[in-house]
Amino acid sequence: MAVVNRIADFAPEMKTWRQHLHQIPELALDLPKTAAYVAERLREIGVDELHEGIATSGMVAIINGQGNVQGEGPTIGLRADMDALPIPEETGVDYASLHAGNMHACGHDGHTTMLLGAAKYLAETRNFSGRVALIFQPAEEAIGGARIMVEEGIMERFDIGEVYALHNAPGLPVGAFLTAPGALMAAVDTFHIHIQGVGGHGAMPHETKDPVMAACGMAQAIQTIISRNHHTLEDLVVSVTQIHTGTVDNVIPDTAYINGTVRTFNPQVQAMVMRRMEEIVAGQAASYGVSAELDYEVGYPATINDSQKSAFAADVAGEVSGPENVEADGVREMGAEDFSYMLNARPGAYLFLGQGEGAGLHHPKYNFNDEIAPIGASFFARLVERAQPLAQAEVTAA
Repeated sequence: MAVVNRIADFAPEMKTWRQHLHQIPELALDLPKTAAYVAERLREIGVDELHEGIATSGMVAIINGQGNVQGEGPTIGLRADMDALPIPEETGVDYASLHAGNMHACGHDGHTTMLLGAAKYLAETRNFSGRVALIFQPAEEAIGGARIMVEEGIMERFDIGEVYALHNAPGLPVGAFLTAPGALMAAVDTFHIHIQGVGGHGAMPHETKDPVMAACGMAQAIQTIISRNHHTLEDLVVSVTQIHTGTVDNVIPDTAYINGTVRTFNPQVQAMVMRRMEEIVAGQAASYGVSAELDYEVGYPATINDSQKSAFAADVAGEVSGPENVEADGVREMGAEDFSYMLNARPGAYLFLGQGEGAGLHHPKYNFNDEIAPIGASFFARLVERAQPLAQAEVTAA
């Protein structure tokens, strides 16, 4: 089996949806145009319920399977993120962003379109038992919209038993799927270090407490966490990504700022990094005679697939794209994704869907490949039909 024939029929309509969404990129929780457009399409499609205003601009649409007008039976959740990024677009396409400074540089316009395509098919055919909950989520790129939706109780409110999501993947062949049982993506934390020294004339450093040298010492010492405090067989990234200080060549500044990211899978490794960073900042500050404050922000947890659900999802992907185009035991990566909060709340799986060669994610020339939208929609549709087949409901009723 390849792309579902009926979904292939409305591929041009999906392309229109996606390219419209591409023109109206919005950020974080503030998605008024995007949410309104998605809600309008869902009403046209004929979903049974539409619950808006979850996590400010998110929504959950319910489609009942055949014979389930009262909503009996299991509920499977399918999630798409809707937010964009604060990146000026450089694609040159004729449907480029109309919101200056913002663009869909991660393909969430395509993710939303794939779920809308699945919704249209499922609402027409209803060839499944129970219900499907279509989760349209804001703020994946910042804040953690998935966390907010989980905290607002969507899993309990809609009785969601399992949950799935897709992300496009530049560099993977068109239509290829990749996932893994267990850990797929890392937890992500952010650290900020604020250093207070005593500035002065660059010709008289002995009269200062130099925050520049303290910042350099801290940045170097932080790198020893991996080389000297960490077991090499555990995945860990600690990257210093910003150092800001000073304004002119002949003045030693009063302050310095260090920023960076930490990526882990093991909570014990995460705790070790936090402890060592506190010790390093305090020790280095004392050695340079400055004061320093560490602000360590714990971010998205690791994305952990349920082993059985990921194997099932990979099997469904094989139906759509062919088993030879599915990597079911892929290598985990150090990127992060707030779908992890939903996977912490319910078993499920997250998969990557290849969109061919082109600019990478978060690049100003990136553009979602409309060719893969029917593939993703077919995957979602078959996932529902396979997870909750009508035959199961009929056997139960008998």
